[in-house]
Amino acid sequence: MKYNFIVNPHSRSGKGGMIWEILEPELKKRQTDYEGFLTEHPGHAITLAQQITGDGQEHVIVILGGDGTVNEVVNGIEDVEKITLGYIPTGSSNDLARGLGLPKEPLDALDVVLNSGQIQKMDIGLLTRGGKERRFAVSAGIGFDAAVCHQAAISSLKVLLNRLKLGKLTYVAIALGRLFCDNPVRAQITLDDKEAKTFERVYFAAAMNNSYEGGGFHFCPNARNDDGLLDVIVISKLPKLAVLLLLPTAYKGWHTHFPGIFVFQCRKATIETEEALAVHTDGEPIFLRKKIIAGLLGKQIRVITV
Repeated sequence: MKYNFIVNPHSRSGKGGMIWEILEPELKKRQTDYEGFLTEHPGHAITLAQQITGDGQEHVIVILGGDGTVNEVVNGIEDVEKITLGYIPTGSSNDLARGLGLPKEPLDALDVVLNSGQIQKMDIGLLTRGGKERRFAVSAGIGFDAAVCHQAAISSLKVLLNRLKLGKLTYVAIALGRLFCDNPVRAQITLDDKEAKTFERVYFAAAMNNSYEGGGFHFCPNARNDDGLLDVIVISKLPKLAVLLLLPTAYKGWHTHFPGIFVFQCRKATIETEEALAVHTDGEPIFLRKKIIAGLLGKQIRVITV
């Protein structure tokens, strides 16, 4: 079996490259049949995945990076049903790894990839906006959570906290700031093409293929990435102070018991807001939109798990 490693050396502010320098000698020591591909710029992992999978054959791709690198890879794969995916998380949030129960330590994660033998099929989400499509593995959202992702992507605070091994706190710190400068809006949400529901003063709405988002927030505790469904969370009609107090409870998934937190399951969610808001897929920023449609690709990818 040949392993194709797509490595983001810039993940976690450059530590991804250092981790690869530790793991590659281990691969050689174990006489592993592999090829390593290092990303050179944003979007490069899409191209690499296209090159690896363009022959239409079955392949094993191992991602060394964060959720953003995973997002690029799944968007570059030609036919997800022919791919087995391994993951060594080296990002700031690592929500996909958290949802899959993968080890945090790179050498332990490598052991899972090479020795686990456990394969799980995973749904792939599909976001449509402005006639364009983008796949996602973890989640896609509009509003507050996407604005936090947008700011985190360019934040010098993220670099500092990554160096202190506190990368996931980036999202908490930025969320606290944005909470007081972003105003909630009216939104209409249509599930599975049925009657639209109107929500007042919406902070954000997210379609979750994974139960975690934003560096460990357990936004949709019951979400499964293999059930052919998306879990949609909407936060609406809450005072900003209440949202502030609820955020810490979301790490345990306790927020779902409070008024103003709505969670639905569906195969397709159409979300329309009264003004253009930030949008993201797996934490990767997308240009402002008033309307997004979240669904599923209809094909599952194989993932190596514990």
